[in-house]
Amino acid sequence: MGLAIILEVGHGTDVRLRYALRSLALFGLIHGLHEWLEMFNYLGQIPGIDLHPNTWEGLRILILAFSFVILSIFGASLLANDETMRRFSLVIPILLTAIWAFGIMIMRPMYSQKDFWDVADVWTRYVLAVPAALLACIGLIFQQRVFRRQGMAEFGRDSLWAAIAFFWYGIVGQTFVRQSPLPPSNVINQGVFLEVFGFPIQLLRGIAAVVATIFVIRFLRSFEVETQHKIAVLQANQLDEAKRRETLRSDMMRRIVTAQEAERQRIARELHDATGQSLTAIGLGLRGASSILHQDTKKAVNNIRQLENLTTSALVELQRIIDDLRPSHLDDLGLPAALRWYAGEIQIRVPIHVTVDVNGDNEVPLSTELKTTLFRITQEALTNVVKHAEAKNVTVELNFEPESVHVSIKDDGCGFNPGRMDVTGRPSWGLLGMRERASLMGGSVNLISKPGKGTTVEVVIPYHQESEDVI
Repeated sequence: MGLAIILEVGHGTDVRLRYALRSLALFGLIHGLHEWLEMFNYLGQIPGIDLHPNTWEGLRILILAFSFVILSIFGASLLANDETMRRFSLVIPILLTAIWAFGIMIMRPMYSQKDFWDVADVWTRYVLAVPAALLACIGLIFQQRVFRRQGMAEFGRDSLWAAIAFFWYGIVGQTFVRQSPLPPSNVINQGVFLEVFGFPIQLLRGIAAVVATIFVIRFLRSFEVETQHKIAVLQANQLDEAKRRETLRSDMMRRIVTAQEAERQRIARELHDATGQSLTAIGLGLRGASSILHQDTKKAVNNIRQLENLTTSALVELQRIIDDLRPSHLDDLGLPAALRWYAGEIQIRVPIHVTVDVNGDNEVPLSTELKTTLFRITQEALTNVVKHAEAKNVTVELNFEPESVHVSIKDDGCGFNPGRMDVTGRPSWGLLGMRERASLMGGSVNLISKPGKGTTVEVVIPYHQESEDVI
């Protein structure tokens, strides 16, 4: 039993049960040592006993007593629900040990040397073995209820059978002891048991110990079941997480495709409405100028000058579209210049005052991927401000910290309750896209908002986490 428990005891997560089973394993090993030594003594196989009989008997009694003290710790530990109760439960084994030692000291001068060792053996079983076995029985019954609450009734039955085995081992097996002058062993002893039942009490003790061992080992399988259950739960959680990520990935892909198509439609519409119409007008104007060039040179020259202005406007509009797709300022002048340029573009289109502040002793050189990520996140945040915030002022702060770059976009708009996004279950694709971009660079995006108090988007990306996997 001791070896089996040692091999299995480390697999469970119940600290109380693990601690108690260590005591039971130690009891099995120590008490087994006592039984083996006593057997070899009966066979006369232990050298030197005849020369030092008192030493042998004293050592045997100490081993026997220590084993039962450990068994009482096992039973008391099973009844303790927490660390404090477990420490308090040690009072019972200490009290039993004190009573046993006090009785040994009192009885030592009361009996002859031969009778004393028989009395000491009987006293040890009465005072330590019987209470320890009862404690183990009660503790195992308590453990049976614990198993039932955990939905493991099968192991609860094993624990109950082990409790019954310890009951027989303690009440019967340790009551019929060797005959000695100490009452009631002078009347109720192992000789009487042999006469009544026809077999020695040692056989009953052995059978009870074997039965207890079998059922303790059986409910030790609860550790394996617990581990398998945790693995199953972990696998289920991983599967759910994989499904969630796959759903999110599919939604993101649909969102990306939708965004691409919307961007294509916007570009096509702007090219048609502005550049396309300008080119059409230029073409018609050139055709008209060529037809009147020989008839009215002055009018043709005026038409060509108007077409020149129209061409310039078309080029400016085309440059604006190109800058929206990929601002040249980002590559040529850096992130602060690109943010200031974009802020100016917004102020031209809508009545919102946008301020860009750059803080830091020195501007840290940023990779193309990091600059693009920060610009796109800021662009998306400002787009949300224009569409939803009803703000009059927006402040963009770019901070170059020692370990990371921070961007804060704060507006004085209507604000909203971020908690409603979680309640509705509908993801904010703009915020989700910003967080995806930041996470690919090892950073994060935090949203702070209250109704009527405006909104702040905070972006933090460390320099050393730069990656090329940016959409």
